[in-house]
This record gives sequence, C-alpha cells and structure tokens, in this order.
Amino acid sequence: MANPEILNVTEADFAQTVLQSDVPVLVDFWAPWCGPCKLVAPVLDELAGEMAGKVRIAKVNVDDNQSLAMQFRISSIPSFVLFKNGQVADRMLGALPKAQFQTFIERNLA
Repeated sequence: MANPEILNVTEADFAQTVLQSDVPVLVDFWAPWCGPCKLVAPVLDELAGEMAGKVRIAKVNVDDNQSLAMQFRISSIPSFVLFKNGQVADRMLGALPKAQFQTFIERNLA
C-alpha cells in the first residue's frame, strides 16, 4: 500500500509543491514500466513516514511529465533529485538500499 505522505507531482504543480516547499523535497523520477522503480517504492514509503517533517518525498512519472524530465536532465530512471530552497541540492541514480537513501538525505539536511 502506497504511503499517503508521498506526493504525486505533475508539471502543473511542480513549482508550488517542490520548488516552493519549506522543507527539502526528494523527487523520484520514475515510470510504471520500470522494474527498479518498483523495487525502490517500498523503501520510499518507509522513508516518507520516518522522515516526515524533515523531508518530503514526491514522485514524477516521466512518461506523463516529459518536460520535467528534460528540464532536470533525467536520462535514466529511477533518478532522485533532492531540492532544497527551490534549488537542486543533490542527485542520485538507481534502486539503492534504504541506508544509502538515508545517508543521501541526511547529508543534504545539514
């Protein structure tokens, strides 16, 4: 079951939801047909609950939001971009273990 704290973001609400967020936002650029994207979904569900208030997690379907994928130079998925204060703070690629997501997020919260 998907975590209700994970936001599904589109081109229409990306600026308001991600760029204007008062907390950092980890954006998962994914697609429904992507096997590794499906593997990492449960990890993101856990992190959304555990890190609520510190970071938001949002998902962007690259098939439905191609201009966002092009704007942020997403060439393979899953790709993760951490936005802080409306700017790209860091990037990460691939279906990684939970500990690597935690380290990635924590180092960007300081």
